[in-house]
Amino acid sequence: MNVESNWWESFFEGVAVDLWLQALPPEHTEREAEFLARTLAVPSGAELLDVPCGAGRLSLALAQRGYQLTGVDWSLEFLNHARSCDTLHGVTWERRDMRDLPWRARFDGAFCLGNSFGYLDDEGNVTFLRAVAAALKPGARFVLETPMVLENLLGHLQDRAWWKVGDMHLLVVNRYDHTQERLDIEYTFVSNGRVEVRRGSHRAYSYREFVELIEAADFTVELDQPWTRDAKTVSFIATRR
Repeated sequence: MNVESNWWESFFEGVAVDLWLQALPPEHTEREAEFLARTLAVPSGAELLDVPCGAGRLSLALAQRGYQLTGVDWSLEFLNHARSCDTLHGVTWERRDMRDLPWRARFDGAFCLGNSFGYLDDEGNVTFLRAVAAALKPGARFVLETPMVLENLLGHLQDRAWWKVGDMHLLVVNRYDHTQERLDIEYTFVSNGRVEVRRGSHRAYSYREFVELIEAADFTVELDQPWTRDAKTVSFIATRR
């Protein structure tokens, strides 16, 4: 499977955005927002960073709880949707590469949820983590959720899987490249008789490698719950030193 290294720059447009906007029910977003509010453990009014923020569902849910949010993403379509939903103008939306976080010791907490980490090469992933650390105040928490912990990923990875999301269908073909430790994915979107194929790639790390990677960015690391091989995602709770 041939995947461009900068695949993420143009992936989140058109049909991919349409599918993602239908993918998760409001109840799921509310549960995640409650988890973040509890885990970040900062008072209402605190400044939080959502990176990458996608269509802004978590930024908007946390803004409704009284937090001050900054959402960062590269996709113009995602950001335009987020702005259109932000009727109270409670979130600052920024179009940036996730490594380009110019703030210094500003935020009281940050988060990266879903399947948003590992798009980049090793250097890029490290740069992202260091940028988040620099943007946080000492003692602030960063929640990094990922399905790309190798011990978990390989235990439940399917070669092919079909998903129905709203009025769309998605076929996912997975190929794990053990030489590069990357999961290459071919996505076939089917919507209203239209078929589009796109490709993406995610860097997977072992549990130990994840902890070392995060700690090297000036964090201490713990988990939201004990690790098990059966988990489909792992949430690392990183505290800025």
